[in-house]
Amino acid sequence: MAYRVHPSSGGGRGSRRLRRLVVAAGLLGASLLVIASVALGAQATVGLGTADTFAVLAGSTVTNTGTSVISGNVGLDPGSAITGFPPGIVNAGTIHVDDAVAQQAQSDLTTAYNDAAGRSSTATISSDLAGLTLTPGVYTSATSLGLSGNLTLDAQGDPSAVFIFQAGSTLTASNAQITLTGGAQACNVFWQVGSSATIGTGSQFVGVIMALDSISMNTGATLDGSALARNGAVTLQSNVITTATCATGTSGTATGGGTTTSGTTTSGTTTTGGAPSTRGATGATGAGGSGKSGASGTSTTKHHKHKKTKAKPAKSKPKPKRKPAHPTPKPATHKPPAFTG
Repeated sequence: MAYRVHPSSGGGRGSRRLRRLVVAAGLLGASLLVIASVALGAQATVGLGTADTFAVLAGSTVTNTGTSVISGNVGLDPGSAITGFPPGIVNAGTIHVDDAVAQQAQSDLTTAYNDAAGRSSTATISSDLAGLTLTPGVYTSATSLGLSGNLTLDAQGDPSAVFIFQAGSTLTASNAQITLTGGAQACNVFWQVGSSATIGTGSQFVGVIMALDSISMNTGATLDGSALARNGAVTLQSNVITTATCATGTSGTATGGGTTTSGTTTSGTTTTGGAPSTRGATGATGAGGSGKSGASGTSTTKHHKHKKTKAKPAKSKPKPKRKPAHPTPKPATHKPPAFTG
């Protein structure tokens, strides 16, 4: 609604005051809209608890074919069959089968899954994400969700930005590639899948996949993140899965907003002031990740110590011998008289 202010007959003082009030009200309203939009757009990360250390976690079985390389823990609960290791390799992790660690991880996964599923939607998306560039938020598909090409996730310079995808039923990736830009990190990308997920042959996928049922990784597919299935199986075929870790620091500053394609930085420079933290920590970077100034450095310049020189005592000159005022006369020598004969 537009307001028109008419000048008063009393010299215009009341008119000017009313104008100022209207302008102030307009500015306040605009500020509230900006604050509201920021509050709605910013998402807290999804806390994975102890499931954070797992690259693969399943409910019924974990089956591997070929030389898969898994960096992180591999777990199973309540099932008891993990097969295919070797030839599969587990780096920087441990295999947990129906033990206390796997049980706790599954419990924490259930909490994280419900958290992601309960987030309010930012936007409704189509079944295929190919060709899109998305900013941080919660994206929802009531049914299936797919990716048949490249998807770009732009954090817009905020390394703590969170992306959550809610799929009502299945997630299917075919020849998929996910590009992270603007400081986006794989550890802050979450896929909540209502049934099963399939990552197709050769796909380069990013993020934490949390499926209610099963997850299948087809031949050669890679995942910068985690494959976490609550009730069903995780099936692997010569895959590379690396647990994503947030590289952030409290005193660092993102200086490049680099672009990451399936976990490999290809442009930009990120600096942070701390070592890589656990998933969900904020404050960079990086990077900065890996992150990578901000930390207080230690000077390598050596300061030379000044040697203290001891003052040498002045040499005392010998006192001159005083000559006696009256020299002692030498005794006369008496020669014997000459012999005369």
